[in-house]
Amino acid sequence: MRFTTFSNDLATPRPGLVKDGRVYPLPFTDMRVVIEAGVETAMRQVMEESYDLSQVKLHAPLQPTTLRDGYAFETHVKAANRNRGREVPEEWYKFPVFYFTNPNSIFGPDDEIPFPHYTQALDYELEIAAIIGKPGINIKPEEADDYIFGFTIWNDWSARDVQREEMKIGLGPAKGKDFASSLGPLIVTREAIADKAVNRPGVYDLEMTARVNGVEMSRGNFKDIFWSFGDIIARVSDCVQLQIGDVIGSGTVGTGCLLELTKAQGPWLKAGDVVELEIEEIGILRNRIGGQRK
Repeated sequence: MRFTTFSNDLATPRPGLVKDGRVYPLPFTDMRVVIEAGVETAMRQVMEESYDLSQVKLHAPLQPTTLRDGYAFETHVKAANRNRGREVPEEWYKFPVFYFTNPNSIFGPDDEIPFPHYTQALDYELEIAAIIGKPGINIKPEEADDYIFGFTIWNDWSARDVQREEMKIGLGPAKGKDFASSLGPLIVTREAIADKAVNRPGVYDLEMTARVNGVEMSRGNFKDIFWSFGDIIARVSDCVQLQIGDVIGSGTVGTGCLLELTKAQGPWLKAGDVVELEIEEIGILRNRIGGQRK
């Protein structure tokens, strides 16, 4: 199944089921309630009315309970460290790392992204994110699939110059990341992409691309991830209770940001640029960069 949060001229944002180019409203207050009810219950309550997708506004599919981001694609990690003049730390191969970012600065499809006044190095990051579908603690990697409701696209916007300075201190990223994260356009359930599964928990064969102003910049595949979502969820849930609506990102796919492509030298994104992230089966997450905010 494919779900979204949408609005039209007569309604506030509400969750919907997407099928054959149309969105069918669901009688729930938000997507988190849909996830809690479960796919079967949601399907039984699909409303008869529907709207063409081209006639509605799509929003971020859910408001995350928490927002964690991994660092799981080896190609990206090697390039990022090489650009900093160092080797990949040996600890990276011991366990999947992640950081917390801001769940209250969420943007959806076609939203304008604020350009923070404090950066001259604005970047995109092409990622896939897993949405937790039921509570759990101390989850084993092989059990992780049962806790994933579905997947969406995540653009983890980054202020690279600020991030670089913060991480020299030994903490961060913080102000280098917390101003914006984009999610959407859909949540695709595991069942809907079962034919794309590979023999690793929470990993699928899905092409991932990024374009800036219509020009392809990045291309990778979800299946190339080094640490599976099974590994990541096991690490995240170790002695920690996960909740419905928690969102966990993969980290950037190989070549999936300007930091890699330009060897951290830029050119970087500028006001007016349009960034499109596309993941097979999920769709296109498109955003325009706004003017610099002071």
